[in-house]
Amino acid sequence: MIIQRPKVLLTRKWPDRVEDKLCSRFEVELNHDDHPFTEKELIDALKKFDAICPSVSDKLNGTILRSGNGVHRTKILANYGAGHDHIDLSAAEDTGISVTNTPDVLTASTAEITIALILAAARRISEGETLIRAGLWSGWNPTQLLSTGVTGKTLGLIGMGRIGQRVAEIAGHGLQMGIQYFSRSKVSAKRLNGLKVSKVSLNRLLSTSDFVSIHCEANEDTFGLIGERELNLMQSHSFLINTARGTIISEKALAEAVRNKTIAGAGLDVYENEPAVNPALQKESNITLLPHMGSGTIETREAMGYKVFENLDAFFGGFTPPDLVTP
Repeated sequence: MIIQRPKVLLTRKWPDRVEDKLCSRFEVELNHDDHPFTEKELIDALKKFDAICPSVSDKLNGTILRSGNGVHRTKILANYGAGHDHIDLSAAEDTGISVTNTPDVLTASTAEITIALILAAARRISEGETLIRAGLWSGWNPTQLLSTGVTGKTLGLIGMGRIGQRVAEIAGHGLQMGIQYFSRSKVSAKRLNGLKVSKVSLNRLLSTSDFVSIHCEANEDTFGLIGERELNLMQSHSFLINTARGTIISEKALAEAVRNKTIAGAGLDVYENEPAVNPALQKESNITLLPHMGSGTIETREAMGYKVFENLDAFFGGFTPPDLVTP
């Protein structure tokens, strides 16, 4: 007797070893040219596949998920990533689609890119490289590209989950930075064990930190959390870092704050309307811009894929997926 294998769609190109593992267990359709799916392609996919494995580039909104009166072949969205703000969870639940994600495995790589952005923004690394590549460097001089030191400064973390904790470890132990954090949810003493950190209000964090780094979830409460008012609370020598989600910051307000020297600069890995980047941000040389590469190590991207495999294997085996986001 031939047993029909679940039909699974990968909406983007994944690491080869992960694709091979998925193909060994499921009937998988791969995205060989790695193109971003259109709304029509996503609607059609809901009719054809038992599972869809989307990524942050797939905006699975209510219109898409409720298409065809919400009757779909797809019963699980096994998201390739920890963040799931690109998926309308209410619409997924209403249409009987389970959603999973890939938590925990992105912690180290995202923390590393956060530290990299802190150093790059403060030490003007991007500006220095641009000078060299443009052939404009005339040699060393005492006042060229003077920058800001990082060691011993105060780092404020907005959000104190796994990534925030790892950033605190690296910055506190490695760079001797003073660490303070703001979190709407309670952080247990066990999770903070070994860390010299202090909890403060958001206003105090913004007004007393040399570097402010965002590590909270993107949701209704954090949408536009950092706008003109919050940026005006920051010190003129301070820097804003974001490796969480672009919607947490008003890009218009940030560009104006940097242009007007309200703050010294910024480092961004995420944007409000990805892949579009606000031209006002691109005009400011002291805003370091990266292409959403926080989790972009081979080790992490493979681990994310294996997490997806585990969730799909459990789901189609009749068990609760380990990383279920919705009922």
